[in-house]
Amino acid sequence: MNCYPQSLERLMAELAKLPGIGPKTAQRLAFHILDRGPDAANRLAEALNEAAAKLGECPVCFHIAEEGHCALCDDKTRDDSVLCVVESSRDIIPIERSGSFHGRYHVLGGLLSPMEGIGPAELHLKELLKRLEDDTVTEVILATGSNVEGEATAVYIADLLKPLDITVTRIAQGMPVGGDLEYIDEITLAKALAGRREF
Repeated sequence: MNCYPQSLERLMAELAKLPGIGPKTAQRLAFHILDRGPDAANRLAEALNEAAAKLGECPVCFHIAEEGHCALCDDKTRDDSVLCVVESSRDIIPIERSGSFHGRYHVLGGLLSPMEGIGPAELHLKELLKRLEDDTVTEVILATGSNVEGEATAVYIADLLKPLDITVTRIAQGMPVGGDLEYIDEITLAKALAGRREF
């Protein structure tokens, strides 16, 4: 028997569909929203509706944009000769926070995963090739994850770009700063050894 009203059950059910949110967290969030009162709940609902209505993909790089090009594509101070290829818009945030990259981005919209039915046609690869046609880009940085799908996607793109006169690089992978060897997994350590450089 449900001890909550139907509308509260529905709110908890919808919140539980969010990534990383289980039933208990959904319940806590639902009660938090209710405790803040109807005005706060309405502001949250309006923000969700506005985001759903206004946000889409940038027609150039496929990053999140609001009506037209994204802010990064509109930024004239960025280096047009370097293009960083990422899986999703989420991946742009940590790169931008690092303050170490000032080029352009290209969001693939996923990674190759035959088990999930995601092949090259499901990614923004045709658009990537189109962006490289005018010889402005001299380097493509592959910044996909180090999991199986990320590695497979990086290898596929590197092979795809081989015929072009473009430098293709991969972000370095290995030991995190402050990491102790005894706690590093074998794959990460192997990447760190393979990517070593002169000191």
